[in-house]
Amino acid sequence: MRTNLTKRDLINSIYMQIGFSKKISENLIDDFLLTIIESLKKENKLKISNFGTFSIRNKKSRIGRNPLTKEKKVISDRNVVLFKASKEFKDLVNSKDDL
Repeated sequence: MRTNLTKRDLINSIYMQIGFSKKISENLIDDFLLTIIESLKKENKLKISNFGTFSIRNKKSRIGRNPLTKEKKVISDRNVVLFKASKEFKDLVNSKDDL
């Protein structure tokens, strides 16, 4: 089953657990995400210890087709973000203990 975690959920979690106001919590999340984005744009790679590594890979343009209409189109080249979980993160996810 898929569960979506929204930015609002993160803000409420910080508000409830730490006690910061919702505005400060929102600024904290915004700054954190902006730091990740800026670092990826500048360095093309970002490692967060005990969590994982984000990297950017360039995908070349290619021919794709609409499976419904069989129409062929060119898919333009673009950058995609990859994430590789660290061993510690994988161990936490696979542990039988509750967090």
